[in-house]
Amino acid sequence: MADGADLRLVNLTKRFGIFTAVDDLSLTIPQGGFFALLGASGCGKTTTLRMVAGLEEPTSGQVLLGGQDIARLRPYKRPVNTVFQSYALFPHLDVFENVAFGLRRRGVRDIAAQVGRMLSLVQLDGYDKRRPAQLSGGQQQRVALARALINHPQVLLLDEPLGALDLKLRRQMQIELKRIQTEVGLTFVHVTHDQEEAMTMADTVAVMNAGRIEQLGAPAEIYEFPATPFVANFLGQSNLLAGEVAGRSADEVVVSAYGSRFSLPAARCRAASGDIYLGVRPEKLHLAPSAEAVPAGHQWIAGVVSDSSYVGVSTQYLVRTSWGTELSAFSSNAGVHAQLPLGAQVVAYWRPEHAFLLAREAGAGDATQPLLEPVP
Repeated sequence: MADGADLRLVNLTKRFGIFTAVDDLSLTIPQGGFFALLGASGCGKTTTLRMVAGLEEPTSGQVLLGGQDIARLRPYKRPVNTVFQSYALFPHLDVFENVAFGLRRRGVRDIAAQVGRMLSLVQLDGYDKRRPAQLSGGQQQRVALARALINHPQVLLLDEPLGALDLKLRRQMQIELKRIQTEVGLTFVHVTHDQEEAMTMADTVAVMNAGRIEQLGAPAEIYEFPATPFVANFLGQSNLLAGEVAGRSADEVVVSAYGSRFSLPAARCRAASGDIYLGVRPEKLHLAPSAEAVPAGHQWIAGVVSDSSYVGVSTQYLVRTSWGTELSAFSSNAGVHAQLPLGAQVVAYWRPEHAFLLAREAGAGDATQPLLEPVP
């Protein structure tokens, strides 16, 4: 992998009047990787993509590709192609001509073999004479992908490319996009608000909020050890307890919350003092009928099942504590345990190493609710 072909954004900023859409953004996207910009609507991810594509001009900063600043180049002069959610296929042209469009504009001859290879790559052999209206949404997306890839860009930009597809087809295309990216070895930069989409396909995910990167890393790393309350609740769900650090050693941090104490490994803590959130993912919680049934070494809280939702692979429970707040717990439907009825008295327990600690601004309330009941 050549470092010189990395895509680097350096202090990239975009303002629209007094509104700052992208705020002094710096990051490096390695050559040949699958990179996802993940965030809610309005966080600046699409604006960032459009600045790389040349569809928006930065207010300040650089877009470096292979060491060259391309931020002021016209879009057609950049070694970059974009696949949009709307596909943007030409309805009057068949599949072959849609894919060949870029080659014809550049005056390339003997294009049949190249188009054939691209259609084979996206598994559309035999579809070359069909018009876009004769294709499914997934097939149209593959044509748009082939049309972009045939130009051999250094970077392929994907702007919510699967947003118009139904759930089953979207999941199939996630697998296909990852397969294609691995096969062609190009740098893919994928913008999405769908956390599952980002985690399924990307090698590296950047979670974006208010024009800045809140956390960047491998999907599993970000999910298992979020850096901020925003990341904890945007990438999946988290139960967060507002508390204070009560003490610490080299290996362990003790947290005080609602008159009780919890502990967790120091390596799972992003704060060492002051106001904090103690977080536990819902799937890390297990439900038992009583405290006596809790395995040794676990921490627990008691409550009452206030709601349950059967979603196939799991049942999602809400457990209301005596403090009037609710704790979310996901229980696998493996056939080992019976479904819990509403009103059942339960104990929710977790391993300390499955919790995490985040910094909390002094005086701030819970990021969601005070979800964990202290153990008497």
